[in-house]
Amino acid sequence: MDDVLSNEETEKVLQFQELTGIEDINVCRDILIRHHWNLEIAYQERERMNEGVPSLFASTLETRAPVVLNDRFFQQIFVSNRNNNNGGAPSGGIFGLFTYVVNSLINWCYTTLSSFVQTLLSVFTERERIVTNPLGDVLKFIEEYNTKYPSHPVFYQGTYAQALNDAKRELKFLLLYLHSESSSPQIQSGQQRITETVNFCRNTLSDRDVIDYINRNMLFWACEVSSPEGYRVSHSINARSYPILVIIALRDNKMTVMGRMEGDCTPEELLGRMRRVVRDNERWLNAARHERLERNLTQTLRAQQDVAYEQSLKADQEKERKRQLEREEQERINREIQAEQEAEERRQELKERLKMELLHRVPLEPPEDESNAISIVFKLPNGMRITRRFLKINSLNDIHNFIFCHPDAPDTFEITQNFPKRILNCGRYHFDQFTGYESVNDIINSSKEQVLTVGDAGLQNREVLFVSDLDA
Repeated sequence: MDDVLSNEETEKVLQFQELTGIEDINVCRDILIRHHWNLEIAYQERERMNEGVPSLFASTLETRAPVVLNDRFFQQIFVSNRNNNNGGAPSGGIFGLFTYVVNSLINWCYTTLSSFVQTLLSVFTERERIVTNPLGDVLKFIEEYNTKYPSHPVFYQGTYAQALNDAKRELKFLLLYLHSESSSPQIQSGQQRITETVNFCRNTLSDRDVIDYINRNMLFWACEVSSPEGYRVSHSINARSYPILVIIALRDNKMTVMGRMEGDCTPEELLGRMRRVVRDNERWLNAARHERLERNLTQTLRAQQDVAYEQSLKADQEKERKRQLEREEQERINREIQAEQEAEERRQELKERLKMELLHRVPLEPPEDESNAISIVFKLPNGMRITRRFLKINSLNDIHNFIFCHPDAPDTFEITQNFPKRILNCGRYHFDQFTGYESVNDIINSSKEQVLTVGDAGLQNREVLFVSDLDA
């Protein structure tokens, strides 16, 4: 068993071999490969072939018969010895020799004259023998044959073209039988004279050993020569005498006539002839099976490699897609960070410009002896204390601007008083709402909060106010 098969495929091959009884495990594997490893369909097709039914999987391109090489150089030819038994080969003496020569001359003249008459008649009857219903011709013959001779091998219930194509596809021997009682020589059988064809059908084709051998090793196709289908086939194989059996099989990729058996014979003779043809030509089918198996395995391996490649390609594409998404997401984050950094830089720059502008707007500190002034102590978040005098008429907004412009004060803050505990509404600028493109005057003018004056806020001299960092 080839290592390329999986455990499941190996199990199917063994099951198929057990079901069909086929000894060659490579044949079992080839059949399963051709049926895409469908065990049920492969078994059903095998049973159909055993029953003589054409394959369901025959291609529409296979309606025509493949070319059959009919070269006598490749054929094993067997002829009937019955005439020799009747007419006799020279048994000794001048009279026996004379009798043999006369009989041989008569048989030669009869055969030559019959062939000439058949050829002449075929010219005038060609139009009448146009094949219009080949399957009907075959089925009609099978029905009539069953009535006369019930015991026989399994007939292939299809056209000659279908039989050839199935034999080629299944790599089996095709046994071709052409039936003709009118064109067959007569022999003495008991008290009556019958044709060789009748004797052959009664005694040879009905033999159990012959039936078993043909059913086990070949496809068996037969037809009446007088029908259009049988007549056409008889001309394609150059049939000259009846009954006639022809064994056809694949050789070097061509369907080839490998054996020709003409005339009546005993069951033992027929079995010996068929076995000899099969034995001498089995190597061609084995070579074709091996070649097909290698081709199928190569195709299967290539298909598996293609699937693996596609899966690998899809996996690589998926990885690349995820990496691309990650790159795009990282680029988006970087752009947002860059935009935020740029916005923060603009806000910082805006703060600096605002502080410079507000520094000029903070009222000057009044002198110590100013009666309307109070001193306020600011405690910054870093622990620094700042003392500054303001007039009582200054607004709390002026206090806010003073702290805002101090270099040690936070940018965003609130001012609280402990006694009583409260937050002074000094007004403040919400920089988180600014983009940094605004002008300083617009920011100052946008703040229209009404704030109290220092006196109205109730601040006392030496008041301690706490500055809380809102960004901390």
